[in-house]
Amino acid sequence: MTRFYFDHNATTPIAPAVREAVVHALDEAWANPSSIHQDGQRARRMLEEARARIASLLGCAPKEVVLTSGGTEADNLAILGVVRADPRPSRHVVTTAVEHPAVLEACAQLEREGVALTYLQPDRQGRIDADIFRRQLRPTTVLASVMHANNETGAVQDVAALAAIAREAGVLFHSDGVQAAGKLPVSLASTAISLYSISAHKLNAPKGCGALFVRQGVTLAPMLHGGRQERSRRAGTESVTLAIALGAAAQLDRPDLTTLRDRLEQGILARVADAHANAAAAPRLPNTTNIRFDGISAEALVIALDLRGFAVSTGAACSSGSVEPSHVLLAMGLSPEQARSSIRFSLGLGNTAEQVDQLIEAVAESVARLRKLSPTYSEVTP
Repeated sequence: MTRFYFDHNATTPIAPAVREAVVHALDEAWANPSSIHQDGQRARRMLEEARARIASLLGCAPKEVVLTSGGTEADNLAILGVVRADPRPSRHVVTTAVEHPAVLEACAQLEREGVALTYLQPDRQGRIDADIFRRQLRPTTVLASVMHANNETGAVQDVAALAAIAREAGVLFHSDGVQAAGKLPVSLASTAISLYSISAHKLNAPKGCGALFVRQGVTLAPMLHGGRQERSRRAGTESVTLAIALGAAAQLDRPDLTTLRDRLEQGILARVADAHANAAAAPRLPNTTNIRFDGISAEALVIALDLRGFAVSTGAACSSGSVEPSHVLLAMGLSPEQARSSIRFSLGLGNTAEQVDQLIEAVAESVARLRKLSPTYSEVTP
């Protein structure tokens, strides 16, 4: 059976150019980049070339790029690192109720350490109001963390405006850019954003590598101890191979997927009654649509589509296996039943109009079949 992949927000296939870069790195950059001999210095040179490519993607200086093991570590280093480095006895952090678990769990850890937290609620479209954000900043606020684009709905926050508000209040601003990087233009040097996280496996590179932009002058308490790598911000011998892979991914030419996303979304809404696009009125990632199908279980639809050769998702892959409805959709005001009937479709390199049309047909047929079996669908239809 031919399979079609529409779950790029969970992870992405390795791009051919990235694969070639990995093979070359395994042969040429295997030495320790901290060694002073020629082999080590060759690895160091290739590592720094990769760092420069990552910096180019983010619009920042290479020395502001800290290599990590992925987006989760980057988020944790930003949040825990900034707050733990602040000597004030009373500290406060502002974040949102729609963040990735990497941010929410780091904030929960800070709460256990006695730090005060404020969780901002979004509107029905998943957006954070700038005036409400401004009013929540206190004299004791150390950090604000607001994701650039949501991994489930694709809703995009105006992080540049929020960061400017934070700077006026003397507050550092972190953004989880894991889903945005490579899909939206990013130019951190021209914003007030202090820290920004990305992950290689969302960019058609292997898992196990990420990066954190740390604006010059921002102090972090490191989470890993043992060496002076990454300007003493992240100890441990760097994975040169994975850094090179991320650097190669940062240079990929990526098509604008808005037209393809709209073709999929509009095609499904036209074919399927009682289907609704979540966060449709918000600015969204060009590759993401989250659609609610009244009267059926999203999990059942994911399985049905999988059996037909289509990979889609109910939401965050980090929450797979959870019986709880999406915290993102609940925060946006959906009921638990509505949240449990929502599917995320996320496009990426390799998807075509022909694949989209086949997916629309498969969704329409699968929903119709599942609704015939549903004891609740008649309750939601006129």
